[in-house]
Amino acid sequence: MAEMVRPITDAVFESVVLKAQGPVLVDFWAPWCGPCRQLAPTLEAFAAEHAGRIKVVKLNTDDNQEMSARYRVMSIPTLILFQNGEEKDRIVGAVSQAELNRRLAPVLQAQG
Repeated sequence: MAEMVRPITDAVFESVVLKAQGPVLVDFWAPWCGPCRQLAPTLEAFAAEHAGRIKVVKLNTDDNQEMSARYRVMSIPTLILFQNGEEKDRIVGAVSQAELNRRLAPVLQAQG
């Protein structure tokens, strides 16, 4: 199965996230972060379940410090939901897929 959560960089953040036609969930993470690794399969499952309604991407904070600083990411994992180029929600720490569904339900329902 192909990965549903696409890695991005600072260089493409604006085009992939801020100019997207629909909601984008960005996972700010790092390879050394245990909770980040714990969250990865949950995000893959979430992205697969909601394919076509929300885009899920991941940004390595070690390699891409510009966007991490711009959005004041102080702890990882941090999930930030963007819609129409604006931050709409933020979840800090590893969460369950049920919690992701609950927190993002209004956005997902609006997407059909």
